[in-house]
Amino acid sequence: MVKVLNMAGSQVGEVELNASIFGIEPNMHVVHEVVKNHLANCRQGTQSALTRAEVSGGGRKPWRQKGTGHARQGSTRAPQWTHGGIVFAPKPRSYSYVLNKKVRRLALKSVLSAKAAGEQVIVVDSIQMDEIKTKSFKDFLDAVKCDGKAVVITPEVNTNVVKSARNIPGVVTTTARMLSVYDLVNAKYLVIDKSALATIEEVYA
Repeated sequence: MVKVLNMAGSQVGEVELNASIFGIEPNMHVVHEVVKNHLANCRQGTQSALTRAEVSGGGRKPWRQKGTGHARQGSTRAPQWTHGGIVFAPKPRSYSYVLNKKVRRLALKSVLSAKAAGEQVIVVDSIQMDEIKTKSFKDFLDAVKCDGKAVVITPEVNTNVVKSARNIPGVVTTTARMLSVYDLVNAKYLVIDKSALATIEEVYA
C-alpha cells in the first residue's frame, strides 16, 4: 500500500500498487540495454572527417621513387603526412536501432518496481494548477517531500503543470502513456497523479 497525498502534502487515503507492474524482480540488464538504446537513438551522427581522397592537394609525387635516400612516397596527403587524410575517417551515419517491444516493457516494469521497492513513488490524488506559476509548483513538490530529481506523471498533457515545472532543475513532466525508461532511471522520485496511476496499470499490466 502507498499513501495518497493531496497537493498540500496531507494524506487523504491509500492505494494498492499493481504487483505485475510495481512488484516484479527488476531486471537491470534489460534496463541497461534500453537506456543504451535511448542514448544511441539520441546521437546526431553528424561527425565527419576527410579521407586521403578528399583532402585537397597531393596530386604530384613529392619526389622520385629511387635514389633520394627518403622512403618512397606517392602523395603529400597520405595519412602519415601533416595535412594528410584521416585513416578510416568517420562519416555521417545513424546510430539508432530498434529493441523488441517486450524488452522495452520489461525494462519499464523493472524501473517502476525498483522505485516502488525503494519507496520513491509518491501518489497524489490530483495534480492541477490553476495558473502557470513555478513557485507554487515548487511548493507542491516540497510539500510532498520530493527533494530531488523527479518525473511528474499526469493522465493527459496539462499545460499549466508542464509550464510550471519546466524551469525547475531536474523535474520532468510526462503522461502515463509516454513513459521513458531513461527519464525514470534518471529521477529520484516518481510523482504520479492517481488517475495516471490507473492508466499506467491499465496500459502496462
